[in-house]
Amino acid sequence: MKLYKEFKEFAVKGNMMDMAIGIIIGASFNKVIDVLVKKILLPPLSLLTNGVNLQSKRIVLRDAVVDASGTILKDEVAIGYGAFGEAFLDFVIIGFTVFIVVKFMNKLRNKAQDVKDKTVVTPKDIELLSKMTSLMEEQNNLLKSKK
Repeated sequence: MKLYKEFKEFAVKGNMMDMAIGIIIGASFNKVIDVLVKKILLPPLSLLTNGVNLQSKRIVLRDAVVDASGTILKDEVAIGYGAFGEAFLDFVIIGFTVFIVVKFMNKLRNKAQDVKDKTVVTPKDIELLSKMTSLMEEQNNLLKSKK
């Protein structure tokens, strides 16, 4: 029963919805990056390497064993470094894109938290804290001057 109550509080707070939205956007973003790498970046790279398909590059450790009728008796064992390279390229692009987005969001947040910057609306809590800080500094200065 306690677990149900905790889950209900978690879901009601909005954390669950935020996570769900993040996961959905992340999955869509992954599809976009996958197409970007496979359909836009790899073809010119393949052209530069005389039409070599990087995704199919691998090191064969053991060839497949096939009988006379074409039935595979033992599967091929190979290290697919081309697929790894593609996945690594995906990772680098996603990592760089997330870095740029987070950097942009931090810049906007810092700009919004600057009370002196009137180009963006400062959140009320930051504005109130700033006013409280200035009032406390003013009181401290008055107390110091009375001594």
